[in-house]
Amino acid sequence: MTTTEIATMQEEVRALARERGAVILAHNYQVPEVQDVADFVGDSLGLSQEAARTDAEAIVFCGVHFMAETAAILCPDKTVLIPDLDAGCSLAASITAEQLRAWKAENPGAVVVSYVNTTADVKAESDYCCTSGNAKAVIESIPEDTEILFLPDMYLGLWLEKVTGRRLRIWMGECHVHAGIRPADIERWQADAPDAELLVHPECGCASQCMAFGNVRTHILSTEGMIRFARQSPKERFLVATETGILHRLSKEAPEKRFEAVSEKAICRYMKMITLEKLRDSLRDWKHVVTVEPEIAARARGAIDRMVAIV
Repeated sequence: MTTTEIATMQEEVRALARERGAVILAHNYQVPEVQDVADFVGDSLGLSQEAARTDAEAIVFCGVHFMAETAAILCPDKTVLIPDLDAGCSLAASITAEQLRAWKAENPGAVVVSYVNTTADVKAESDYCCTSGNAKAVIESIPEDTEILFLPDMYLGLWLEKVTGRRLRIWMGECHVHAGIRPADIERWQADAPDAELLVHPECGCASQCMAFGNVRTHILSTEGMIRFARQSPKERFLVATETGILHRLSKEAPEKRFEAVSEKAICRYMKMITLEKLRDSLRDWKHVVTVEPEIAARARGAIDRMVAIV
């Protein structure tokens, strides 16, 4: 679409949202034109918090399916829509509730901490949920003598072991996008951009090596942490190791600074399934409604409430 066509459709989306009493939430990895029309843009934790406190009658979640499920659990009295039902998550698909139940049976008495990138069924089997933004605080809130099962991202789990000093039992799952950012991808930072700050998401396959550098210019951060750091930093150039959608928001938040992707291939095809046209159609045609079975929602709610409460 041309710039004019995009602007026209964005106005149509805003008008439909007002008419329908809907709030639009968009993840940092969404396409720019969707981010620009959203009422709130943020990471999983921030968007969950916005969903929990909104007084809107409906929530249109521009993200992947587990995010819309989380909003539906937090807001049982509201309609939650997702513009494309097929917007899934490779990390969430790496463990099922049946697999988690079997893992728990092998480790009786262990506390289960599930990354938010999981299905509602898995959250229902969990004691705590967390995001990359508050995972450290969640782990540290659990008594030190308690065994912890952490799932499903192994790279986030390994990072948590390093920063908390705790020994975790870690599920061997991964995000296909972040796992694809490998140690070799940061060689450009070492060789060609020695002046740049390196912002790395803890889900990345290169995170452990980056920590080993011990360099003051290397920062392991959630996406929202990257936004805060870039705004406050006096530096002018940043290399970013996460899904490339974050570059749009970084550039908006700190337009005077330069942001580059460590890997141009770090694109989540699921996040990119949500388009401006699909967002418009979702509001116009009131689709696709995301619901969670009440019994599952009730069991998952406790773990999600603990996630939202721990910052």
